[in-house]
Amino acid sequence: MNLIKKMLRGALVALVLVVSLVLWVLAPWQVLLPVAVLFALWMLLTRSGRQAASVTTVGVSTLAQRLGSSSVVVIGIAGVVGVLVALLAMSEGYRQTVGNTGNDETAIVLRGGSSAELMSVLEREAISTIERAPEVARDAEGRPLASPELLVAANLPLREGKDDGSVTLRGVGPMAWQVRPNVRLVEGRQFEPGRRELVVGKGTQRQFKDLDVGKTVRMGSNTWTVVGVLESGDSTESEMWADAEIVSTTYRRGSSRASVIARLTSAKAFDAFKATLAADPRLKVEATTTREYFRRQSEGLSKVLRVIGIVVGSIMAIGAVFGALNTMFASVASRAREIATLRAIGFRGMPVVVAVMLETMLLAALGGIIGGLLAWLIFNGYTASTVAGGVAQLTFEFKVTGALLWEGLKWALAIGFIGGLFPALRAASLPVTEALRAA
Repeated sequence: MNLIKKMLRGALVALVLVVSLVLWVLAPWQVLLPVAVLFALWMLLTRSGRQAASVTTVGVSTLAQRLGSSSVVVIGIAGVVGVLVALLAMSEGYRQTVGNTGNDETAIVLRGGSSAELMSVLEREAISTIERAPEVARDAEGRPLASPELLVAANLPLREGKDDGSVTLRGVGPMAWQVRPNVRLVEGRQFEPGRRELVVGKGTQRQFKDLDVGKTVRMGSNTWTVVGVLESGDSTESEMWADAEIVSTTYRRGSSRASVIARLTSAKAFDAFKATLAADPRLKVEATTTREYFRRQSEGLSKVLRVIGIVVGSIMAIGAVFGALNTMFASVASRAREIATLRAIGFRGMPVVVAVMLETMLLAALGGIIGGLLAWLIFNGYTASTVAGGVAQLTFEFKVTGALLWEGLKWALAIGFIGGLFPALRAASLPVTEALRAA
Protein backbone atom coordinates (compact mmCIF):
# COMPACT_ATOMS: atom_id res chain seq x y z
CA MET A 1 0.00 0.00 0.00
CA ASN A 2 2.82 2.40 0.91
CA LEU A 3 4.52 1.62 -2.40
CA ILE A 4 1.33 2.46 -4.30
CA LYS A 5 0.99 5.73 -2.38
CA LYS A 6 4.58 6.67 -3.21
CA MET A 7 4.04 5.88 -6.86
CA LEU A 8 0.85 7.93 -6.98
CA ARG A 9 2.55 10.79 -5.18
CA GLY A 10 5.46 10.64 -7.60
CA ALA A 11 3.13 10.58 -10.60
CA LEU A 12 1.22 13.59 -9.24
CA VAL A 13 4.45 15.53 -8.68
CA ALA A 14 5.60 14.68 -12.23
CA LEU A 15 2.26 15.79 -13.67
CA VAL A 16 2.34 19.09 -11.79
CA LEU A 17 5.93 19.63 -12.91
CA VAL A 18 5.14 18.97 -16.57
CA VAL A 19 2.06 21.22 -16.53
CA SER A 20 4.06 23.98 -14.83
CA LEU A 21 6.83 23.78 -17.41
CA VAL A 22 4.37 23.84 -20.31
CA LEU A 23 2.69 26.94 -18.85
CA TRP A 24 6.13 28.49 -18.34
CA VAL A 25 7.17 27.94 -21.96
CA LEU A 26 3.81 29.21 -23.30
CA ALA A 27 3.51 32.21 -20.97
CA PRO A 28 4.24 35.66 -22.47
CA TRP A 29 6.75 37.99 -20.83
CA GLN A 30 3.92 40.20 -19.54
CA VAL A 31 2.90 37.33 -17.25
CA LEU A 32 6.42 36.27 -16.25
CA LEU A 33 7.65 39.78 -15.41
CA PRO A 34 5.43 40.21 -12.29
CA VAL A 35 6.52 36.74 -11.12
CA ALA A 36 10.19 37.74 -11.47
CA VAL A 37 9.53 41.00 -9.58
CA LEU A 38 7.79 39.17 -6.71
CA PHE A 39 10.69 36.70 -6.50
CA ALA A 40 13.22 39.55 -6.36
CA LEU A 41 11.23 41.26 -3.60
CA TRP A 42 11.14 37.96 -1.67
CA MET A 43 14.93 37.71 -1.86
CA LEU A 44 15.38 41.32 -0.76
CA LEU A 45 12.78 41.66 1.99
CA THR A 46 12.53 38.27 3.71
CA ARG A 47 15.00 36.41 5.90
CA SER A 48 14.76 33.23 3.82
CA GLY A 49 15.28 35.24 0.64
CA ARG A 50 18.41 36.94 1.98
CA GLN A 51 19.73 33.56 3.09
CA ALA A 52 19.10 32.19 -0.41
CA ALA A 53 20.97 35.15 -1.91
CA SER A 54 23.93 34.53 0.41
CA VAL A 55 24.15 30.81 -0.41
CA THR A 56 23.80 31.59 -4.13
CA THR A 57 26.66 34.10 -3.94
CA VAL A 58 28.91 31.48 -2.32
CA GLY A 59 27.99 28.87 -4.93
CA VAL A 60 28.53 31.24 -7.87
CA SER A 61 31.92 32.28 -6.50
CA THR A 62 33.12 28.66 -6.71
CA LEU A 63 31.99 28.10 -10.33
CA ALA A 64 35.52 28.85 -11.58
CA GLN A 65 36.75 25.87 -9.55
CA ARG A 66 34.14 23.67 -11.23
CA LEU A 67 34.64 25.05 -14.72
CA GLY A 68 34.68 21.66 -16.46
CA SER A 69 31.47 20.32 -14.97
CA SER A 70 29.71 23.69 -15.28
CA SER A 71 30.65 23.85 -18.97
CA VAL A 72 28.75 20.60 -19.54
CA VAL A 73 25.51 22.33 -18.54
CA VAL A 74 26.23 25.50 -20.54
CA ILE A 75 27.32 23.74 -23.72
CA GLY A 76 24.50 21.18 -23.59
CA ILE A 77 21.81 23.81 -23.17
CA ALA A 78 23.43 26.09 -25.77
CA GLY A 79 23.17 23.22 -28.26
CA VAL A 80 19.50 22.66 -27.47
CA VAL A 81 18.61 26.34 -27.77
CA GLY A 82 20.70 26.83 -30.91
CA VAL A 83 19.02 23.95 -32.77
CA LEU A 84 15.56 24.87 -31.48
CA VAL A 85 15.84 28.54 -32.48
CA ALA A 86 17.28 27.61 -35.89
CA LEU A 87 14.40 25.25 -36.68
CA LEU A 88 11.80 27.72 -35.44
CA ALA A 89 13.52 30.47 -37.47
CA MET A 90 12.97 28.33 -40.58
CA SER A 91 9.25 28.09 -39.76
CA GLU A 92 9.06 31.82 -39.01
CA GLY A 93 10.89 32.73 -42.22
CA TYR A 94 8.56 30.63 -44.33
CA ARG A 95 5.49 32.01 -42.56
CA GLN A 96 6.59 35.62 -43.03
CA THR A 97 7.56 35.14 -46.68
CA VAL A 98 4.25 33.58 -47.68
CA GLY A 99 1.98 35.07 -45.02
CA ASN A 100 3.11 38.65 -45.60
CA THR A 101 2.36 38.44 -49.32
CA GLY A 102 -0.65 40.55 -50.29
CA ASN A 103 -2.71 43.13 -48.41
CA ASP A 104 -6.29 43.97 -47.43
CA GLU A 105 -6.86 46.31 -50.39
CA THR A 106 -6.29 43.59 -52.97
CA ALA A 107 -8.61 40.64 -53.58
CA ILE A 108 -7.96 37.33 -55.31
CA VAL A 109 -10.86 35.60 -57.06
CA LEU A 110 -10.77 31.84 -57.73
CA ARG A 111 -13.25 29.31 -59.03
CA GLY A 112 -15.62 28.16 -56.29
CA GLY A 113 -14.21 25.28 -54.24
CA SER A 114 -10.60 25.91 -55.28
CA SER A 115 -8.11 26.14 -52.43
CA ALA A 116 -5.20 27.36 -54.57
CA GLU A 117 -4.56 29.09 -57.90
CA LEU A 118 -3.23 25.93 -59.54
CA MET A 119 -6.58 24.23 -58.96
CA SER A 120 -8.68 27.11 -60.31
CA VAL A 121 -9.99 27.79 -63.83
CA LEU A 122 -11.87 30.97 -64.72
CA GLU A 123 -13.43 31.43 -68.15
CA ARG A 124 -13.24 34.69 -70.11
CA GLU A 125 -16.89 35.63 -69.42
CA ALA A 126 -16.41 35.28 -65.67
CA ILE A 127 -13.23 37.37 -65.82
CA SER A 128 -15.02 40.18 -67.65
CA THR A 129 -17.83 40.16 -65.07
CA ILE A 130 -15.35 40.35 -62.18
CA GLU A 131 -13.51 43.28 -63.80
CA ARG A 132 -16.77 45.25 -64.10
CA ALA A 133 -17.55 45.05 -60.36
CA PRO A 134 -18.04 48.60 -59.02
CA GLU A 135 -15.73 47.96 -56.05
CA VAL A 136 -12.71 47.43 -58.36
CA ALA A 137 -10.51 50.53 -58.55
CA ARG A 138 -9.83 52.25 -61.89
CA ASP A 139 -6.70 53.89 -63.27
CA ALA A 140 -6.54 57.41 -64.71
CA GLU A 141 -7.91 56.12 -68.03
CA GLY A 142 -10.83 54.34 -66.41
CA ARG A 143 -9.48 50.81 -66.87
CA PRO A 144 -10.18 48.37 -64.03
CA LEU A 145 -7.14 47.55 -61.90
CA ALA A 146 -7.69 43.82 -62.26
CA SER A 147 -5.13 41.30 -63.46
CA PRO A 148 -6.32 37.94 -64.90
CA GLU A 149 -3.43 35.54 -64.30
CA LEU A 150 -2.40 32.02 -65.21
CA LEU A 151 -0.23 29.78 -63.06
CA VAL A 152 1.77 26.77 -64.25
CA ALA A 153 4.65 24.74 -62.86
CA ALA A 154 7.80 24.66 -65.01
CA ASN A 155 11.01 22.66 -64.60
CA LEU A 156 14.46 24.24 -64.59
CA PRO A 157 17.92 22.95 -63.59
CA LEU A 158 18.85 23.85 -60.03
CA ARG A 159 21.89 26.04 -59.45
CA GLU A 160 23.43 23.42 -57.15
CA GLY A 161 23.26 19.86 -58.43
CA LYS A 162 22.26 18.17 -61.67
CA ASP A 163 18.57 17.70 -60.89
CA ASP A 164 15.70 19.87 -62.05
CA GLY A 165 13.43 21.76 -59.72
CA SER A 166 9.90 23.09 -60.09
CA VAL A 167 9.33 26.82 -60.37
CA THR A 168 6.11 28.84 -60.60
CA LEU A 169 5.60 30.48 -63.99
CA ARG A 170 2.94 33.19 -63.75
CA GLY A 171 1.32 34.50 -66.90
CA VAL A 172 0.32 38.13 -66.41
CA GLY A 173 -0.61 41.27 -68.29
CA PRO A 174 0.37 44.94 -67.83
CA MET A 175 -2.05 45.36 -64.91
CA ALA A 176 -0.08 42.88 -62.77
CA TRP A 177 2.48 45.56 -61.96
CA GLN A 178 -0.18 48.08 -60.95
CA VAL A 179 -2.13 45.78 -58.61
CA ARG A 180 1.15 44.91 -56.84
CA PRO A 181 2.91 48.21 -56.07
CA ASN A 182 5.51 46.40 -53.93
CA VAL A 183 6.86 44.55 -56.98
CA ARG A 184 9.66 46.48 -58.66
CA LEU A 185 12.27 45.82 -61.31
CA VAL A 186 15.83 45.83 -59.97
CA GLU A 187 17.52 44.81 -63.20
CA GLY A 188 16.66 44.77 -66.90
CA ARG A 189 13.17 45.59 -68.23
CA GLN A 190 9.62 44.23 -68.34
CA PHE A 191 8.79 41.52 -70.86
CA GLU A 192 7.20 42.59 -74.15
CA PRO A 193 3.72 41.24 -74.99
CA GLY A 194 3.73 38.50 -77.60
CA ARG A 195 7.34 37.44 -76.99
CA ARG A 196 8.81 34.53 -75.00
CA GLU A 197 10.48 36.71 -72.40
CA LEU A 198 10.79 36.23 -68.64
CA VAL A 199 11.08 38.49 -65.64
CA VAL A 200 12.43 36.34 -62.80
CA GLY A 201 12.26 36.87 -59.05
CA LYS A 202 15.47 37.32 -57.05
CA GLY A 203 14.75 34.13 -55.09
CA THR A 204 14.23 32.17 -58.31
CA GLN A 205 17.45 33.56 -59.71
CA ARG A 206 19.38 32.37 -56.63
CA GLN A 207 17.82 28.90 -56.84
CA PHE A 208 18.06 28.05 -60.56
CA LYS A 209 20.77 28.16 -63.22
CA ASP A 210 21.09 30.55 -66.15
CA LEU A 211 18.55 33.13 -65.03
CA ASP A 212 20.78 36.17 -65.41
CA VAL A 213 19.49 38.95 -67.65
CA GLY A 214 20.25 38.21 -71.30
CA LYS A 215 20.50 34.44 -70.92
CA THR A 216 18.10 31.92 -72.41
CA VAL A 217 16.48 28.88 -70.80
CA ARG A 218 14.50 25.97 -72.19
CA MET A 219 11.14 25.05 -70.74
CA GLY A 220 9.68 22.08 -72.55
CA SER A 221 10.40 22.50 -76.25
CA ASN A 222 10.55 26.31 -76.14
CA THR A 223 13.36 28.78 -75.54
CA TRP A 224 12.74 31.81 -73.31
CA THR A 225 14.90 34.89 -72.79
CA VAL A 226 15.42 36.42 -69.36
CA VAL A 227 14.96 40.19 -69.69
CA GLY A 228 14.46 41.39 -66.10
CA VAL A 229 14.71 40.66 -62.37
CA LEU A 230 11.99 41.63 -59.90
CA GLU A 231 12.05 42.18 -56.16
CA SER A 232 9.06 42.20 -53.81
CA GLY A 233 10.10 41.05 -50.32
CA ASP A 234 7.56 38.22 -50.35
CA SER A 235 6.77 34.95 -52.11
CA THR A 236 6.52 36.67 -55.51
CA GLU A 237 10.34 36.63 -55.59
CA SER A 238 10.11 32.83 -56.08
CA GLU A 239 8.16 33.21 -59.34
CA MET A 240 8.84 33.96 -63.00
CA TRP A 241 6.56 36.32 -64.90
CA ALA A 242 5.77 36.16 -68.60
CA ASP A 243 3.08 37.35 -71.01
CA ALA A 244 -0.18 35.54 -70.14
CA GLU A 245 -1.14 34.95 -73.79
CA ILE A 246 2.22 33.30 -74.55
CA VAL A 247 2.04 31.15 -71.41
CA SER A 248 -1.52 30.14 -72.26
CA THR A 249 -0.56 29.18 -75.81
CA THR A 250 2.56 27.31 -74.72
CA TYR A 251 0.75 25.27 -72.09
CA ARG A 252 -2.53 24.94 -74.03
CA ARG A 253 -4.79 26.70 -71.56
CA GLY A 254 -6.93 28.52 -74.10
CA SER A 255 -8.54 31.76 -72.97
CA SER A 256 -9.03 30.62 -69.37
CA ARG A 257 -7.09 31.99 -66.41
CA ALA A 258 -6.47 30.68 -62.90
CA SER A 259 -7.32 33.81 -60.92
CA VAL A 260 -8.09 37.49 -61.01
CA ILE A 261 -6.11 39.81 -58.73
CA ALA A 262 -8.12 43.00 -58.23
CA ARG A 263 -7.19 46.22 -56.45
CA LEU A 264 -10.26 47.53 -54.61
CA THR A 265 -11.29 51.10 -54.03
CA SER A 266 -10.43 50.58 -50.35
CA ALA A 267 -9.94 47.80 -47.82
CA LYS A 268 -13.47 48.42 -46.55
CA ALA A 269 -14.87 47.65 -50.00
CA PHE A 270 -13.98 43.95 -49.83
CA ASP A 271 -17.24 42.82 -48.20
CA ALA A 272 -19.26 44.69 -50.82
CA PHE A 273 -17.07 43.23 -53.58
CA LYS A 274 -17.61 39.71 -52.28
CA ALA A 275 -21.38 40.34 -52.04
CA THR A 276 -21.46 41.66 -55.63
CA LEU A 277 -19.84 38.48 -56.95
CA ALA A 278 -22.07 36.24 -54.84
CA ALA A 279 -25.20 38.00 -56.11
CA ASP A 280 -24.40 37.24 -59.76
CA PRO A 281 -25.91 33.82 -60.60
CA ARG A 282 -23.53 33.38 -63.55
CA LEU A 283 -20.50 33.34 -61.27
CA LYS A 284 -19.34 30.40 -59.19
CA VAL A 285 -16.34 32.02 -57.61
CA GLU A 286 -14.80 32.72 -54.21
CA ALA A 287 -13.11 35.98 -53.29
CA THR A 288 -10.54 36.47 -50.52
CA THR A 289 -8.18 39.27 -49.64
CA THR A 290 -4.69 38.45 -50.85
CA ARG A 291 -3.38 38.78 -47.30
CA GLU A 292 -5.81 36.13 -46.03
CA TYR A 293 -5.25 33.86 -49.03
CA PHE A 294 -1.48 33.69 -48.60
CA ARG A 295 -1.80 33.41 -44.82
CA ARG A 296 -3.84 30.25 -45.35
CA GLN A 297 -1.31 28.96 -47.86
CA SER A 298 1.50 29.31 -45.28
CA GLU A 299 -0.38 27.86 -42.30
CA GLY A 300 0.04 24.14 -42.91
CA LEU A 301 3.77 23.94 -43.59
CA SER A 302 4.58 26.56 -40.92
CA LYS A 303 2.89 24.39 -38.29
CA VAL A 304 4.70 21.27 -39.51
CA LEU A 305 8.08 23.02 -39.36
CA ARG A 306 7.34 24.36 -35.89
CA VAL A 307 6.26 20.94 -34.60
CA ILE A 308 9.47 19.42 -36.00
CA GLY A 309 11.51 22.08 -34.22
CA ILE A 310 9.78 21.49 -30.89
CA VAL A 311 10.06 17.69 -31.17
CA VAL A 312 13.78 17.82 -32.02
CA GLY A 313 14.37 20.41 -29.30
CA SER A 314 12.51 18.28 -26.74
CA ILE A 315 14.60 15.20 -27.56
CA MET A 316 17.82 17.19 -27.19
CA ALA A 317 16.48 18.83 -24.02
CA ILE A 318 16.15 15.42 -22.34
CA GLY A 319 19.88 14.85 -22.83
CA ALA A 320 20.65 18.33 -21.51
CA VAL A 321 18.51 17.68 -18.42
CA PHE A 322 20.46 14.53 -17.57
CA GLY A 323 23.70 16.45 -18.05
CA ALA A 324 22.50 19.14 -15.67
CA LEU A 325 21.33 16.53 -13.14
CA ASN A 326 24.71 14.80 -13.12
CA THR A 327 26.58 18.07 -12.82
CA MET A 328 24.46 19.45 -9.99
CA PHE A 329 24.36 16.19 -8.05
CA ALA A 330 28.17 16.17 -8.22
CA SER A 331 28.22 19.82 -7.13
CA VAL A 332 25.96 19.11 -4.16
CA ALA A 333 28.12 16.13 -3.16
CA SER A 334 31.32 18.19 -3.32
CA ARG A 335 29.73 20.95 -1.22
CA ALA A 336 28.10 18.65 1.33
CA ARG A 337 30.15 20.01 4.25
CA GLU A 338 29.51 23.62 3.22
CA ILE A 339 25.75 23.06 2.93
CA ALA A 340 25.66 21.10 6.21
CA THR A 341 27.53 23.89 8.00
CA LEU A 342 25.11 26.50 6.72
CA ARG A 343 22.16 24.48 7.92
CA ALA A 344 23.83 23.87 11.27
CA ILE A 345 24.21 27.61 11.94
CA GLY A 346 20.56 28.29 11.19
CA PHE A 347 20.04 28.37 7.42
CA ARG A 348 16.72 26.78 6.50
CA GLY A 349 16.14 24.15 3.83
CA MET A 350 14.23 26.50 1.50
CA PRO A 351 17.15 28.92 0.95
CA VAL A 352 19.42 25.97 0.14
CA VAL A 353 16.93 24.64 -2.42
CA VAL A 354 16.52 28.08 -4.02
CA ALA A 355 20.30 28.66 -4.08
CA VAL A 356 21.10 25.39 -5.85
CA MET A 357 18.33 25.98 -8.38
CA LEU A 358 19.39 29.58 -9.00
CA GLU A 359 22.93 28.39 -9.66
CA THR A 360 21.69 25.83 -12.18
CA MET A 361 19.35 28.30 -13.87
CA LEU A 362 22.16 30.86 -14.07
CA LEU A 363 24.24 28.33 -16.01
CA ALA A 364 21.16 27.48 -18.10
CA ALA A 365 20.52 31.16 -18.89
CA LEU A 366 24.15 31.54 -19.99
CA GLY A 367 23.76 28.51 -22.25
CA GLY A 368 20.48 29.87 -23.61
CA ILE A 369 22.06 33.24 -24.43
CA ILE A 370 25.04 31.60 -26.16
CA GLY A 371 22.78 29.22 -28.13
CA GLY A 372 20.46 32.03 -29.22
CA LEU A 373 23.39 34.24 -30.21
CA LEU A 374 24.96 31.46 -32.30
CA ALA A 375 21.61 30.77 -34.00
CA TRP A 376 21.25 34.46 -34.82
CA LEU A 377 24.81 34.80 -36.14
CA ILE A 378 24.68 31.64 -38.27
CA PHE A 379 21.09 31.37 -39.44
CA ASN A 380 19.46 34.80 -39.44
CA GLY A 381 19.05 35.71 -43.11
CA TYR A 382 20.19 32.27 -44.29
CA THR A 383 18.46 31.46 -47.59
CA ALA A 384 16.67 28.14 -48.02
CA SER A 385 13.99 26.73 -50.25
CA THR A 386 11.17 24.25 -49.96
CA VAL A 387 8.31 22.95 -52.03
CA ALA A 388 5.33 25.29 -51.67
CA GLY A 389 1.82 24.31 -52.62
CA GLY A 390 3.09 20.83 -53.44
CA VAL A 391 4.45 21.83 -56.85
CA ALA A 392 7.00 24.65 -56.89
CA GLN A 393 10.11 25.72 -55.02
CA LEU A 394 9.73 28.69 -52.68
CA THR A 395 12.84 30.56 -51.58
CA PHE A 396 12.78 32.19 -48.16
CA GLU A 397 15.12 33.43 -45.43
CA PHE A 398 15.44 32.17 -41.87
CA LYS A 399 14.10 34.79 -39.43
CA VAL A 400 15.65 34.75 -35.95
CA THR A 401 13.32 37.19 -34.21
CA GLY A 402 13.39 38.56 -30.69
CA ALA A 403 10.34 36.43 -29.86
CA LEU A 404 12.22 33.26 -30.88
CA LEU A 405 15.27 34.23 -28.81
CA TRP A 406 12.99 34.79 -25.82
CA GLU A 407 11.36 31.41 -26.43
CA GLY A 408 14.78 29.75 -26.56
CA LEU A 409 15.76 31.39 -23.28
CA LYS A 410 12.58 30.13 -21.62
CA TRP A 411 13.41 26.62 -22.80
CA ALA A 412 16.90 26.98 -21.33
CA LEU A 413 15.53 28.10 -17.97
CA ALA A 414 13.01 25.23 -17.99
CA ILE A 415 15.84 22.74 -18.55
CA GLY A 416 17.81 24.38 -15.77
CA PHE A 417 14.80 24.21 -13.46
CA ILE A 418 14.41 20.45 -13.96
CA GLY A 419 18.14 19.85 -13.79
CA GLY A 420 18.48 21.75 -10.53
CA LEU A 421 15.28 20.71 -8.74
CA PHE A 422 16.17 17.20 -7.62
CA PRO A 423 19.79 18.00 -6.63
CA ALA A 424 18.41 20.98 -4.66
CA LEU A 425 15.92 18.79 -2.81
CA ARG A 426 18.74 16.34 -2.13
CA ALA A 427 20.91 19.11 -0.67
CA ALA A 428 18.09 20.34 1.59
CA SER A 429 17.11 16.88 2.82
CA LEU A 430 20.62 15.57 3.54
CA PRO A 431 20.96 15.05 7.35
CA VAL A 432 23.41 17.55 8.81
CA THR A 433 25.30 15.04 10.97
CA GLU A 434 25.62 12.57 8.11
CA ALA A 435 26.92 15.24 5.76
CA LEU A 436 29.51 16.50 8.25
CA ARG A 437 30.66 12.97 9.03
CA ALA A 438 30.92 12.02 5.31
CA ALA A 439 32.91 15.15 4.56
